[in-house]
Amino acid sequence: MQPIRNIAILAHVDAGKTTLSERILFTAGEVRRPGDVEDGLATMDYLPEERERGITIEAGVAHFEWRNIWFNFIDTPGHVDFGAEVDMALSSVEGAILIVSAADGVETQTLSAWKKLRKKGIRTLVYINKLDNPDFSLDETLIAIEEHLGARPVLLSIPEYAQINGATKIASELDVISGTRLIQSEGKEEAKKLSAKDPAAAKLQGAYAEAVEAASEFDDEILSLAMDGEKVPPKTLIRGLAELCASDKYVLCYAGSAKENFGVRSLMTGLSFFLPPPPKFPANCLGEVVRLRHFSDMDEIALSRSMANLSSEKFPSDFEFFRLKASTLEPVQQIVAGDIYALRSPKPLSLGSRLSVKGNVLQNSGTSSEVYDPLLQTHVECIRAEDYTSVEKSLQLLTRMDPSVRITPHPEAGYWVLHTVGEVQLEVVMERLKREFGCDVRAGSPEVMWLERLRKKLGPVENSFQAGPFKVELSLSAKPLSESEKDIRLSGEFLEEAPPEILAGIRSALLESAEVGFLGKGPLVGVEFQIGFFDCEGSVSVPMIKKACSDAVIKLIHASDIVLYEPYMELSLECPAEYAGMLSGDIQSREGKIIEIGGDGIMHSFKAELPLRNLFGYATSVRSGCKGRAQYSIRLLGYRVHNI
Repeated sequence: MQPIRNIAILAHVDAGKTTLSERILFTAGEVRRPGDVEDGLATMDYLPEERERGITIEAGVAHFEWRNIWFNFIDTPGHVDFGAEVDMALSSVEGAILIVSAADGVETQTLSAWKKLRKKGIRTLVYINKLDNPDFSLDETLIAIEEHLGARPVLLSIPEYAQINGATKIASELDVISGTRLIQSEGKEEAKKLSAKDPAAAKLQGAYAEAVEAASEFDDEILSLAMDGEKVPPKTLIRGLAELCASDKYVLCYAGSAKENFGVRSLMTGLSFFLPPPPKFPANCLGEVVRLRHFSDMDEIALSRSMANLSSEKFPSDFEFFRLKASTLEPVQQIVAGDIYALRSPKPLSLGSRLSVKGNVLQNSGTSSEVYDPLLQTHVECIRAEDYTSVEKSLQLLTRMDPSVRITPHPEAGYWVLHTVGEVQLEVVMERLKREFGCDVRAGSPEVMWLERLRKKLGPVENSFQAGPFKVELSLSAKPLSESEKDIRLSGEFLEEAPPEILAGIRSALLESAEVGFLGKGPLVGVEFQIGFFDCEGSVSVPMIKKACSDAVIKLIHASDIVLYEPYMELSLECPAEYAGMLSGDIQSREGKIIEIGGDGIMHSFKAELPLRNLFGYATSVRSGCKGRAQYSIRLLGYRVHNI
């Protein structure tokens, strides 16, 4: 059976992930010509929103063969708004490529991606991109990798430069393990053996010796050969580097230019050498859902990593499997354990759903280990009242497709509150609602999601609710938890003996009250509600219990009891030096505080802290003010008291 490897590609936004994906497909012969992000022709960016914006939004999946290994690879988003997509991708891979741009070095999202990969123990190869520009330094990038990632780089491919038409350009690539020079032939790299007299031979020998030294820490035979001054054969070195790749001390690096297709072949060969096979899967499991997609003609499709070897006659009833290529589905008659397929199921599935070979859901648990706090909220309503049900269904599916998107329905008022991580994600959700799901909706202006906390301990208050012969009475108190906690807790002696349905009603009422908040700016967090006493007459219904509890909360908590906390962001910005003064002034006008300044006289960089409420429209402001020559990223620092 053909070996399988599943890989993900990660990087900071604009480092070249999709471009590298396209060159890999081209080198493997999967596409006749590589599509360019700049031209809106990238194979992996199949959504119109991706082609228009030139960024990856939804993790694309593609397949290729290299050195008789079947690869599935996932091109993940780099934009911070779509971080949940990265988590979904990493749940189904054995290895990863982390791209570092030689133009910008190790950036915010680069470091974030590296930490995710280390936490999950995923073997990672680094590809140093954009070295077609000789002004960008490979050595400086390697130093930055060691300094910021905390791993010593072992370089396995080296770009060579030459004067071409009066300009210095990347002309070839040295592959360290094979000892060959890779030159361009019809757009692809072709290997040529170096002679001993070639000036590059010494450079190759030096890089090979460094790789041997690093690998000797993980392989006794390599250590013995090196100490005896004997040559370490490439096959033996590969074995040692595979062990090295599993450690946190070193990282294998390939250098080149995805755009010019240099260093890609060496990287692909490294993937075949250094990544482990898929793990052993539990018996009687069919697969696990790692992604949900929507097709207008087929409705919902799940991307699933297979955990079983099955032919079509043994597929569960009404289940269909497909090979996914961009936005095209090709039916398959057999599935192989470890491979990734598109699955059409007769029942709705969730991210993390694990299925039995009979098609039953064994467990439903999200595959994302990260918690993505929604930072924006927007009111969404139907233009036509009769569309409410279809819009509700579409919104529910979108939230299952991306766990960082959430909705709070208000059916009595006919609208929803849509919660998103950032502006770009909000815009994309609204565009997809209209184009992909055919929903005609109206959205209000986005507002920042604040947090509400109690100033002090409150209560107790007493409340009762009666309907005919049925009556509910209770007393309720509340106290704030520490600022590090966001939980809503419930305590009281009564709870130990309370029937499950009464407990469920109380919890539901208190959670719903907290979720809505009291000042309209965000949820109440970090509270412990205490039930002093609870009594009911007759067989009261759960809605009655919820009503009694909700009214008690309204009596207990008032606007004056609330302290507001607002989200503060860290802004990392890089721009040409001539724009530094203008951008610095703009940051300060947005109540920002510059905490770090850097630069080399040509490019200038800032790090600043500022409230999210003042970052609306920042992308447009920076783009127009710097003529598209500046780039930035933001991340949540935390929540701070808002002093009115």
